[in-house]
Amino acid sequence: METKAMVLGEVVPCMLMALMEFCTIGLTILASTVLSKGLSPLVFVVYTNALSSIFLLPYNTFIVSRNKRDELIPRFLLLGFIGVTMAQNLAFVGLSYSSPIVAIGMGCLIPSISFILAVLCRKTSVDLRSSSSRIKLMGTLISAIGAVMLTLYRGPVVKDPLTHLHLAPRLFVFLSQHENWVLGCSLFAAASLCYSIWIIIQVETVEKCPDVMTVVSSSSLFGTFQSALLALVIERDPIAWRLQFDMGLLVIVLTAIFGSLIKSHVHMWCAQRKSQFYVIMFKPLGVPIAGMFGCVFFAQTFHYGSLMAASITGIGYYTMMWGQVREDESRRAKVDLLEETTPLLQQEEQV
Repeated sequence: METKAMVLGEVVPCMLMALMEFCTIGLTILASTVLSKGLSPLVFVVYTNALSSIFLLPYNTFIVSRNKRDELIPRFLLLGFIGVTMAQNLAFVGLSYSSPIVAIGMGCLIPSISFILAVLCRKTSVDLRSSSSRIKLMGTLISAIGAVMLTLYRGPVVKDPLTHLHLAPRLFVFLSQHENWVLGCSLFAAASLCYSIWIIIQVETVEKCPDVMTVVSSSSLFGTFQSALLALVIERDPIAWRLQFDMGLLVIVLTAIFGSLIKSHVHMWCAQRKSQFYVIMFKPLGVPIAGMFGCVFFAQTFHYGSLMAASITGIGYYTMMWGQVREDESRRAKVDLLEETTPLLQQEEQV
């Protein structure tokens, strides 16, 4: 029984989170492939979120009072606009100009950007005498260096395309055929900024509406309508909206199912079993996974410099997490000390 409990408590969450990152990279490569074949990234975002909203509709209970509903609807609209209309469109357009390694590397900037935003909004302060603040500043610097390297330095390819044995079928691509590396990196950096803002707003929204799935479902629904309006303005060609029974439709369905049902439920289950920090700890695992895919299957278009730069942003990510852990431990220590000293002060007052 103890062995079974240990497996369920330690091994299963770790394997599930690793599997989620593995599937994320696989779907990103598939999305890069269908975008390179001509599918509009704006249309891809609309169809994916529309299908996700349908899957999430049963979870959208929205059982709140009228006053609270009036307060939450503007937040859901804002979450949909920032998290779907802005962040996802920027990310998939960026993917159409770059590669999955950029998606992973720039995604590791989110903790550093969130820290900078919190400082600018005066929701947190920087105390250079505090070890946690110094670690966070160091993590932010490392992440920034990695992002600049990822944008400006790609390095040599893993193998020369003339001598490399193509192990991956021509059906899949890693590097976009419409490559504009700097633009792709810039769009992903902007998407990370949007995701950072989205996280801040989502945390405040969950405090007002504790039903996380209702928040996710409502913001996805509103984001779908907003993305559709944006895409209709930009993609006026009816052919761009036409779907066929091909790989593009398959990737849309798989992305919607994975993002709305599988990944969200696995993350919630692991967070309940372990902690929220445990879930986000696996984010940089995408770097070695993407590197493995790139080196083995797409060596003719995969660059050493990109892998090195993405690894640096991953180091910055973990440095930021380390600083956050130190800060949380310091905060808990202060609370425990306050709880211990309060009864003593009350006794002295009574005397």
